[in-house]
Amino acid sequence: MILPQPKRRFSVASLWSGCLSHKWFILVVVVLLGLGGWQSARTILGPAIVVDQVKRGHLIETVVASGHVETPFRVEIGSQLTGTVQEVLVRQGEKVTKGQPLISLESRELKASVVQAQGAVAQAEARIRQIEELTRPSAEEALAQAKATLLNAQKTYDRAAQLEHNGYATRAALDDAQKTLDVARAQMRSAQFQVYTASPGGSDYVMAQTLLNQARANLDTAESRLNYATIAAPRDGVLITRSVERGTVVQPGKALLVLAPAGDSQLVLQIDERNLGKIALGQQAIASADAYPDRRFPAVITYINPGVDISRASVEVKLTVADPPDYLRQDMTVSVDIEVAAKDDALVLPLRSVHDVLSGAPWVLGIKDGRASQRPVKIGLRGNSHVEITDGLAAGDVAIPQNSGVLTGQRLRPVLP
Repeated sequence: MILPQPKRRFSVASLWSGCLSHKWFILVVVVLLGLGGWQSARTILGPAIVVDQVKRGHLIETVVASGHVETPFRVEIGSQLTGTVQEVLVRQGEKVTKGQPLISLESRELKASVVQAQGAVAQAEARIRQIEELTRPSAEEALAQAKATLLNAQKTYDRAAQLEHNGYATRAALDDAQKTLDVARAQMRSAQFQVYTASPGGSDYVMAQTLLNQARANLDTAESRLNYATIAAPRDGVLITRSVERGTVVQPGKALLVLAPAGDSQLVLQIDERNLGKIALGQQAIASADAYPDRRFPAVITYINPGVDISRASVEVKLTVADPPDYLRQDMTVSVDIEVAAKDDALVLPLRSVHDVLSGAPWVLGIKDGRASQRPVKIGLRGNSHVEITDGLAAGDVAIPQNSGVLTGQRLRPVLP
C-alpha cells in the first residue's frame, strides 16, 4: 500500500536560504540586466555629452603674441686708444652709474706724456713772465733814455743851426749836430719798437702767448688720453655683455662692453599680419614674462613697423613699459595680450565648440531632435577662450565641443557642465 506524500511548504526562510546559496549567480544576473538596460537606453537615447551653452556676457578681444625685452637703445662701450687692459672693474649683469670706472688700461706712457706737457706749459708761462717782468720794463727804460737823448740832440742841433745862420759856427759843426740828431731819432724808433713787441699785441708777446696756448693744448690732449685709459660708464644702466679680460690688447672701434641704459623698457613682438588692422598706437596691453607667468604688468603700443616681414608674414610691434618690474631682464621672453576691442551683453560661446574659426564659414554642432546637427554661424569678437556669436545661435542654445568625438547625425543626450 502506498501512502500519500505530504505537501512541501515554502517559507520565507527557505527562500532566503536558497538565495544565499546562489547569491553570486543572482548578482551576476542583476548586473547583466542593468547593463543591458543601460546599453538599451544608450542605444535609443545616445551617450551623455557635456555641451556648451550660449550666454550673454562681457567679451574682450585680444591679440596674443610673444616677444622679448630690450631697451629702446643700447650703448656699446669701447676704448678710444690702443692699449693693454690692466683691470676689468665690473661684471656682466652688474648695475652701474654714470661716470663709474669700468676698465683701466696701462697708463705709464700716458702719464709721462702729461708730465712732459706740463713742463712745456711751465716753460711757456715763464717766457710770458720774462717778457712782462723784464723785457718790457727794460724796453720802456730804454725808450725813456732815447727820448731824453733825442731831446738833447734836438737842442744841440737847433743851437748849431742858429750859430751857423749868424756866422758864428761852421757848416761842419752843423753837420755833426745833424748826425747826432739822426742817431737819436733812430734810437728813439728802436726803443719804441722794443716796447711795442714786448707789449700785448706785439710780435714777441704774441709768439710767447702762442707757444703757451700750444703747450696748454698739448697738456689737455695728454690729460685727455690719460683719462681715456680709464673707461667709464656714459650713463646709468646694466651691463648685458662683456667681451674683455685683463691683458687684452684693445683698439678703437671695438665694443668691449654693452650697456642697457636705465629707464623705460621695450617689448618687441612679431604680430601676424592678419591682425595688423586690429592694432593701433596707444593701445593698452598686459604682459607677463615666461619665467614669472603669474606676475603681469601693463604696457602700451608705441611703434608699429611700416613694413611687413615677408619671410614670416609678420609685423614688428614695440610696446613701452613705463614702470618695468625689477625682475625684468634684457632679452627675456614675454607673452603679451593686446586689447583690441570689447563688448558688453554679447552672445558668447566657448571657442572650443566653434569649427573652422579662421575660415569664412564657421559652424557648430548643435542638437536637433536628439541628434547632432551642423549649424552655420557668424562670429564677431574673438577672445582667448570665447567667441561672439552674431548670427546662427540664440541665448540658451547649446553646442557640442570639438573634442567630444560626436559626429553629425549621432544621437546624444546633452548635459550642461
